[in-house]
Amino acid sequence: MAAGLAPLGAVAVAAVLVVGIVMPAAVAAQAPAPAPASDGTSVDQGIAYILMLVALVLTYLIHPLDASSPYRLF
Repeated sequence: MAAGLAPLGAVAVAAVLVVGIVMPAAVAAQAPAPAPASDGTSVDQGIAYILMLVALVLTYLIHPLDASSPYRLF
């Protein structure tokens, strides 16, 4: 019965070697994913930051003109 298992063992070893050599090569052959394209959200966020900064500066420039305010910043 041991002689009948020898071809099966050789086929199993060959299959393991083929899978072990071919599968990593197939995985490595895949092209990497392309870099994501910018959809303009960073530009929108930059514009929002600039507008918020302008609003903050205008607030501090206009606020001291309020006559009822006890605080004098300038």
